[in-house]
Amino acid sequence: MTLPRRAHVPCLLAALMLTACTTPAVRSPDAGTPSPVSPTPSPAPSAVSTEPPAHGVQAAEAAGPSPGNGLAIYEDFRTGLAEPQCGNSQARWRKHFAHAPQRLGDPGTDTLLLFAHVVESLRAAGLPTEFALIPFVESGYAPGARSKAGPAGLWQFIAVTARGHGLRVEPGYDGRLSPAESTRAAVSYLKSLDDTFDGNWRLVAMAYNAGEYRVLQALRRSGGNISSATPESIKGLSPVTYAYVEKLHALACLLEESGERTQWRAGLDQPVPRLRAVPLENAKSLDAWTAKNDQDAKVLRRFNPALAGHWPSRGVPLALVPTGVQGDMSVAAATSARSGTDEADATAGSATHTVRKGDSAWSIARHYGVTTRRLLELNDLKANSVLRPGMVLRLQ
Repeated sequence: MTLPRRAHVPCLLAALMLTACTTPAVRSPDAGTPSPVSPTPSPAPSAVSTEPPAHGVQAAEAAGPSPGNGLAIYEDFRTGLAEPQCGNSQARWRKHFAHAPQRLGDPGTDTLLLFAHVVESLRAAGLPTEFALIPFVESGYAPGARSKAGPAGLWQFIAVTARGHGLRVEPGYDGRLSPAESTRAAVSYLKSLDDTFDGNWRLVAMAYNAGEYRVLQALRRSGGNISSATPESIKGLSPVTYAYVEKLHALACLLEESGERTQWRAGLDQPVPRLRAVPLENAKSLDAWTAKNDQDAKVLRRFNPALAGHWPSRGVPLALVPTGVQGDMSVAAATSARSGTDEADATAGSATHTVRKGDSAWSIARHYGVTTRRLLELNDLKANSVLRPGMVLRLQ
């Protein structure tokens, strides 16, 4: 029998009366201090299950393809916001994330394609699209991002949390670097938090950052009610946790307001491939699967860093495969166009890269599969060097 949403809460609160829990931490790149993503991972096999989940990525596929247009993706995001009103967003975080609208609409990045996949997955699960902004905060929407503190991937899971939510982290394969698998895990976790916190998206965001038990303990001490509680009414949590909510709200407001700019909307109004989560069956490598299924190996390596030269020891991995481009543009051509590369620059073996507007040493290094440190050394640059459009950088 399915319990009402509120029924989950007393059980958790009762458990809190008996014991406290320790929480593994994950570091958000712009927060500067550790923050837990999942304090209580339930036992789960280390292998990623290939059974269709009740919601999330596979449910999104069942709902049918999203319109292959960047503007339609953006409107889907706006429609799914729990709190589109922007009068109370904080100026500090608006300034901090002022680059986000430009990055989302920049054809030199894969951000819009990944954003579309996350929005579609959240909408299929009935979750607010504010949560599609979590990867902006955690990783800058870079599926191969790694932190020195240990977290990795689009959602910056730490290893113990990842395993607790069904992701495989083992020598030679890291499921956190699979946007398909990590998004499925993140949506599943957010769905469970949404049930626990009765649809209060702000408390869900706080719990994603600090852990549900920590937020429930603070709520109990503050004497609040879950459905009506606000972050300000809950005392005793880390400043990072309170700021986490404001970051998501500021990002939502920046994107909401960008939608009023004609030029920005026009930039989104173009064909966009749909990234579909596909189980790579009957293959032992990404290159082997792409050859058999008439796909571009370079494109798939870019969207699936977990499988770039790696393969899980058992089970069938999921991968994001671009499909559904309308008109005469092929998927490979569309994804190449969105990455801002020409034929010469698209190859990992290119000798040089010409800097474009919005490029950074990190994004260039990620694209060509070299370390940022190596890129800087090759070009006699320092970490704080400014890259200007037109500069030609050596890659080897």
